[in-house]
Amino acid sequence: MSQKPQHEISACPGCAEPLESGDRFCGACGHDLAAVPAAAPEPDRPTVAIGTPVNWPEPPPREPGSLSTATQHPGDLPGTDSGGRDLPTPAVRMDGPPRAEAPEPAAPEGDFTLAAPDPRAAAQLATPAAGTKLCVACRAGAVDPDGYCENCGHAQPRERDHMEQELSTVAAVSDRGLRHHRNEDAFAVSATALPDGSLASLAIVCDGVSSATRPDEASAAAARAAGQSLLIALPRGTHPQQAMHEAIVAASEAVNSLAEEPGPDGMEHDQHRHQNAPACTIVGAVVADGLLIVGWVGDSRAYWVPDDRTSPPARLTQDDSWAAQMVATGLMNEAEAYADARAHAITGWLGADAYELEPHTAAFKPDRPGVVVVCTDGLWNYAEAADEMARVVPADAAGRPLHGAQVLVGHALDGGGHDNVTVALLPFALSPQGAGSA
Repeated sequence: MSQKPQHEISACPGCAEPLESGDRFCGACGHDLAAVPAAAPEPDRPTVAIGTPVNWPEPPPREPGSLSTATQHPGDLPGTDSGGRDLPTPAVRMDGPPRAEAPEPAAPEGDFTLAAPDPRAAAQLATPAAGTKLCVACRAGAVDPDGYCENCGHAQPRERDHMEQELSTVAAVSDRGLRHHRNEDAFAVSATALPDGSLASLAIVCDGVSSATRPDEASAAAARAAGQSLLIALPRGTHPQQAMHEAIVAASEAVNSLAEEPGPDGMEHDQHRHQNAPACTIVGAVVADGLLIVGWVGDSRAYWVPDDRTSPPARLTQDDSWAAQMVATGLMNEAEAYADARAHAITGWLGADAYELEPHTAAFKPDRPGVVVVCTDGLWNYAEAADEMARVVPADAAGRPLHGAQVLVGHALDGGGHDNVTVALLPFALSPQGAGSA
């Protein structure tokens, strides 16, 4: 094995004659080069860390049978950054108003400048122009036409991956969940005036049938048609229960029309349009004039949760599903039916290949204030019974419906998020004439 010499000299120390590599004697004066003392080694210059190193914790142990360790969250990792400052606390949404931030300490002399703006300094950036979309990750950079943040490079979610809408009397949130590649749910929330000037609030929630073609289009068409139908009927003085029935019929017609659309070749496929046609479920609620109206087809649900949690909550809808049929006929109890693999097979839906349309509607007159939860099975799978749903609905949901809907969607995601999750909350306040009946 060859070895490199410990040191090399380029000129003879006796006569300064240039030397070649490997010479043992000077060719000009005969100086013994082996007698030349070794040059002092060049001092070591190790890489110096800037600031105090981060003391990362030991990774959690692997779970039996798992190939990876348990998930760690940013808040679990203590330490400092390269300037010796404490690592920033991960951003969280606070229930109260934002508090003033303490100024950042000055960076030590010689510290490097960040190549991109620090997301923590987002509040100091100029207000973006109207219509500019900010990054959901750093909240600082604008989003380019390709859907990436110009500040941190984070890819942005598609529009339907997460949707929120809030009015003064109703709010809704829809999320793709953690397992599905797209969001096949849709919702419509609105408010309108009745002929006497009183306010009516409404919410429609639809869940696309994943085994059907174009389920996302079906749910969007149904929610849009039902919401528009209610906004036309209620101001005319149509009874809310009749208006809900008509809205479900309008939604059904909108979904049916999707099967009539031409195919990619421009030809209508009459012989196939009723096979696996676009389909969805629907559930809706209207709060108007002291009444609570619900309507549905399929297994999306509505729940009643009173503000006074000592009063009993209630489920207001009955699923069109295999499990519900087993319970209704007495062949199984509820626990057995919903534990069966066939539990979520629906027996009613909107679509050209559905059985005869049978919209369900019901009217209630609550004697106390509360909130109506209108949701897809992406939520109620994690809070199925009425008392379970009441436990996860925030106590202030009637006063903060958007926050309440966000909490419920978060509950489903924390539970696994196996399906798309959509929930709308409608606060119900007693009308003056009904105040004495509580």
